[in-house]
Amino acid sequence: MSSYRPTLDDIVALCKRRGFVFQSAEIYGGLNGVYDFGPLGTLIKNNIRDAWKKSISSPDTTMLFLEGAILAPEAVWKASGHIDNFNDPMIDCTNCKKRFRADDPDIDINGPCPHCGKKAWTQARQFNMMFKTELGAVAGHDAYLRPETAQSIFINFKNVMSSNRVKIPFGIAQIGKSFRNEITPKQFLFRVREFEQMEMEWFCTAESSHQFFDYWCASRLAFYQSIGLTPDRIRLRSHEKDELSHYSCKTSDVEYEYPFGWKELEGIAHRGDFDLKQHSIHSGKDLSVFDEETQTSYTPNVVECSVGTGRLFLAILFDAYHIDTIDGEERTVLKLHPSIAPVKAAFLPLSKKLSEYMRPIYSAMVQAGFSVEFDESGSIGKRYRRQDEIGTPVCFTFDFESINDNCVTVRDRDTLKQERIKIENIAKYLFEMLCINR
Repeated sequence: MSSYRPTLDDIVALCKRRGFVFQSAEIYGGLNGVYDFGPLGTLIKNNIRDAWKKSISSPDTTMLFLEGAILAPEAVWKASGHIDNFNDPMIDCTNCKKRFRADDPDIDINGPCPHCGKKAWTQARQFNMMFKTELGAVAGHDAYLRPETAQSIFINFKNVMSSNRVKIPFGIAQIGKSFRNEITPKQFLFRVREFEQMEMEWFCTAESSHQFFDYWCASRLAFYQSIGLTPDRIRLRSHEKDELSHYSCKTSDVEYEYPFGWKELEGIAHRGDFDLKQHSIHSGKDLSVFDEETQTSYTPNVVECSVGTGRLFLAILFDAYHIDTIDGEERTVLKLHPSIAPVKAAFLPLSKKLSEYMRPIYSAMVQAGFSVEFDESGSIGKRYRRQDEIGTPVCFTFDFESINDNCVTVRDRDTLKQERIKIENIAKYLFEMLCINR
């Protein structure tokens, strides 16, 4: 196995070349910090979402799913603390007019500007990162694009609980877009202005909250290993007191070792009863829960697990990217976990003359629900390389012997091992590959 670790430029080039990710509005010069996901990237994201949903759902837990609105009135963000606290320190270079985060470790405010080389800094000031807009044609009806998905869960807590007849403890989860007006988007998909979050809020009693916090920390670490991330590149780091958010009494980050350092992949926060109490106060609606056993009301505590789909997408590509040499020829291969791979198998007739035999087999696998590709263009070696580069776990080749023995050759992406199997066993082979690697 190659010890080569890809650079950010390697991943950006791969994403463009193979249609994983494109710069948004590229033909108009692009929009900084905003990206579009191409066909293969969309398939990977769908697989990430499915894996995440499975990881937080089990027969032992009650997990409900929500799709909250992107827009919310100013009152929501005042109650949540985002109006007063969702700020980053900003500094300008008066010479080149570039803006930077004052707390960026790559920026030395005692030294020159990294863009123009002049030392001409303004004083640092706070910049609120929320996108503000006005509803309708009448001024004064202010709303904000949500900077996180959590608040729609909190303001719908009572609606969800009463309409679904659930009891504490239970969770509410959602996957959706959030928006942050980052001062300096950077590192490709790591820090962007429009992104997707996969977020879960676990509602429980204060007495059980620390136990559940530990449970979810362990569960989230196990999830990343289950989708194939290298264990040595994943760690859990507890926040120091001066790092804690205004709503948190305890937070741990799942961090991944990107080529640009250990960075947050997922945040796991003990939010206490802050959110439900704040919305009760500001809205005038009681969000407490009545306990039948004690005949008293209380405000549940919350343990939150929140991961950016794009950040996880990026970590998966970094982790899977390998370069090795086969028969003197260098190949780039994405060793993606089968559950994450956008294409599960490729069907390759050895010659175009054999396409009439292979295409019905491919069509049958599509009908069976497998994400597969058919490719008859180019030499078999080049077709293998194309599939290696997009992470396809196996390729099935129909050759001239297949006409007589009703078998195809299966080639494994990682080991390069080849074996013959009966055509009638292809669906079983794929199903077992996906089940074994869950």
